[in-house]
Amino acid sequence: MAAYRAIEILLVEDNPGDVRLTQEALAENKICNKLHVAKDGVEAMKFLRRMNGFRDAPRPDLILLDLNMPKKDGREVLAEIKTDETLRAIPVVILTTSDADDDVAKAYQMYANCYVRKPIDLGRFIEVIKIIENFWLTIVELPHQK
Repeated sequence: MAAYRAIEILLVEDNPGDVRLTQEALAENKICNKLHVAKDGVEAMKFLRRMNGFRDAPRPDLILLDLNMPKKDGREVLAEIKTDETLRAIPVVILTTSDADDDVAKAYQMYANCYVRKPIDLGRFIEVIKIIENFWLTIVELPHQK
């Protein structure tokens, strides 16, 4: 089992309600992870490439990525991350409302590390976030990012 260490998490999510719920779920676990939020795919790529106001952004250890967003959707972001030699090792968890078989298949073909459908029920949503956090912090061994 992996040893616990606090990690940097980038949440790429355009829905303020889902951002708030994710923040609350992570806070409930009382773990000192750093959550950074990008409101769309364009902002996510600026964060990851440390551009335009994100020069000092930390390299995330884990990315939680919504698929359906304005400007640049999650599919485009995933493709950019996984084709960029400096970013491709960062695990990407697709966290979306889409249950379309095509979206699931395409995400894995584009090397997403896992695909999780957001529950509609608020209590279940918080539970899913906690499960994701616990899995990626206590079971999986993450590479140390630079």
